[in-house]
Amino acid sequence: MYTIPTLHDLRRHLGLSAADADADQDLMRALANASRLIESLTQRRFCPRLERRAVPINPITPRLLILPDDLLELHSVRDAAGELDLDLFLRVPENPDEPASVLHLSARSAFLTRDSAPPAVTVSGLWGWHDRWTRAWVDSGDAIREASLLASATSIAVSDANGSDAAGFSPRFQVGQLLRIKDEYLRLTAVDIPNQRLTAQRGVSGTAAADHQPGATIETYVPPLPIHDLTLRYAQLMLKSQSLLPDEPSALLSRMRRLTV
Repeated sequence: MYTIPTLHDLRRHLGLSAADADADQDLMRALANASRLIESLTQRRFCPRLERRAVPINPITPRLLILPDDLLELHSVRDAAGELDLDLFLRVPENPDEPASVLHLSARSAFLTRDSAPPAVTVSGLWGWHDRWTRAWVDSGDAIREASLLASATSIAVSDANGSDAAGFSPRFQVGQLLRIKDEYLRLTAVDIPNQRLTAQRGVSGTAAADHQPGATIETYVPPLPIHDLTLRYAQLMLKSQSLLPDEPSALLSRMRRLTV
């Protein structure tokens, strides 16, 4: 289930202990609904996703690609001739902590397009919004403990599921978390502390499930803090109303709304 904060985050926000598990399904449902609402109102996604997107070329500004979404990492650009050198592109803004909204092709180059189709190129990368992308992933302080983790496996053995991560926060693993092992993203669905095992959905957010060697580091995703906190407040309101909220005026959401052209 896609959520921005975790189940542990919402329990703590509501003043519930880990032992208060009777309402977990309702809590997760409220988190998922609040996450969808926040992203719908802002027209942004706050968890990264690997995708290949077609980006039209404007004949008036043929070297300027207006991206259809927030781009956190650029992996490749392809035109009709094949893959282009990424050094030819300037991302705007240039700050690696901010997502790019524009790619500017060097004046020394031009896109090659097919006459039989609308002019467009294919942009591949990680799409989403974050205000501190270079610090969005934290070492969990744990790793794969067992023999090779096969791509088909959903259960992962770790050393201390309830310990602190590299930043000192605990528990390091929480239901609803987005995890990263190498290039694969996983969504954590259960934490078995007595048996030191995690259950996860493999190959999520556009990534592919892969085999991993023992000792591979497990990283955890830290969503943008203002969005994380606002989602918790919306989830709390949803739990009280037992229904989706109408569009509520919010200065933060208004400022966060993505403008399209």
